[in-house]
Amino acid sequence: MEDIQKVFDFLQKAGTFYLATVEGDQPRVRPYGAMLLFEGKIYIMAFGKTNATRQIADNQKAEICAFKGKTLRIECKLVEDNRQEVGRALVEKMPILKDALGENGENGVMYYLKDAKADFFKMMELEETICF
Repeated sequence: MEDIQKVFDFLQKAGTFYLATVEGDQPRVRPYGAMLLFEGKIYIMAFGKTNATRQIADNQKAEICAFKGKTLRIECKLVEDNRQEVGRALVEKMPILKDALGENGENGVMYYLKDAKADFFKMMELEETICF
């Protein structure tokens, strides 16, 4: 849990992270900011019925990248988990999203990171690797 907390804290401090998915043979990257640590897992949220959610449905493999004094790069699979309690926890954490997501996050798609490998880099040198 300590390792996951370290990765989550870094993402929180960075504020914005970039999610890379695949569409056919073309990588697609976009900025995100909605994240949650829930039941010992890091979750991210995408708005429903977008290119990103379709790409993840076709291929769960993704990468996340963030920068805040050093670089964090995460290789992972994204697993959909749309339980109401997950969506509600995100809305409670980020109430600014309530109007767009709904009371229980029903207008978003929640994903947790699975089989994740997080690499921290400083000045292009690998500092640490965390697997969770």
